[in-house]
Amino acid sequence: MEDTFAAALARAVRGGPDDMDAAASVLAAAADWDAVARRGAEDVVRDCARRGWQPQDLVRMAGRELDPAHRRLAEALPGPGLADFARAERLDRFSAAAACVELLSLYARLPAIPALTSTPPEEAAPPKMLARIRALLAKAESTGYPDEAEALSAKAQHLMARHSIDAALLAASHEGGATAGARRIGVERPYEGAKALLLDAVAAANRCQSVWSSELGFSTVVGHAPDLDAVELLYTSLLVQADRALTRGRTSRSRDFRESFLIAYASRIRNRLLTATAEEESAAPPPDLLPALASRALAVEDTTRRLFPTTTTSRLKARDADGWQHGEDAADSARLR
Repeated sequence: MEDTFAAALARAVRGGPDDMDAAASVLAAAADWDAVARRGAEDVVRDCARRGWQPQDLVRMAGRELDPAHRRLAEALPGPGLADFARAERLDRFSAAAACVELLSLYARLPAIPALTSTPPEEAAPPKMLARIRALLAKAESTGYPDEAEALSAKAQHLMARHSIDAALLAASHEGGATAGARRIGVERPYEGAKALLLDAVAAANRCQSVWSSELGFSTVVGHAPDLDAVELLYTSLLVQADRALTRGRTSRSRDFRESFLIAYASRIRNRLLTATAEEESAAPPPDLLPALASRALAVEDTTRRLFPTTTTSRLKARDADGWQHGEDAADSARLR
């Protein structure tokens, strides 16, 4: 039955709706359909891994290209399985099988992407520090007072920057130094371009480089472990703060307003973060700090070039002056100095 389903799935990937229905029928008719689905998923996911896709990337693509139920199925297939998914979603056998075929067909059609390198675990920020940073950012997101949000975010940024500097000095003291790694961070609809711009701003301020894959809904951020942690945490927090500022006071805004707001927000945040990083580095630096940072910057650049030998530049246009002004004001409230 597994070979029969694999052949039916291959036809579904190449064919149309009738082939999809046929593959779903084959799966639904299998006595051990749960095991058949799991092994079919393992084969497809293994092939995706050869093309550079990590499990978390596949889960994100399921929610982006299909719907939330497919994302839940993507999370269920390696664990609880298709039968449990069908019960949880209250789907009949054929409907659950059809969802499985749609998901695996999506995976099979994904293009090859660069395989990522991991960062050494010894460089990562200690769990207690990460917990403290997350707590500070959570408070910054929840408070209704801009000055308090600024102070909390600034404290988090200083903690991240200090650990990054310490990690750079530690790596420089060991032969061979540290190796840059990479991490994919989702850039969700809507206004993906403006959100990718914000992520790039946070990455640049934290000594990383960001490459946006617009058609796939993520950016690849290249950097060292503590800097990658800082980028992911701070980007997520700034998005929440931007959303709160965007919806504060008015219930209806045009698409041009929202996009212009986010573009301006990202531009102003870039300036604020770069200033904060420069201040942290210049605060009584040890004599070997600049060579250590230069070495890490070179490792980031080399890794980025290896993963992305060719890139293009995207330009975004703000079409609403009022949105731009509100975006700058919101960034000033969230600035990190």
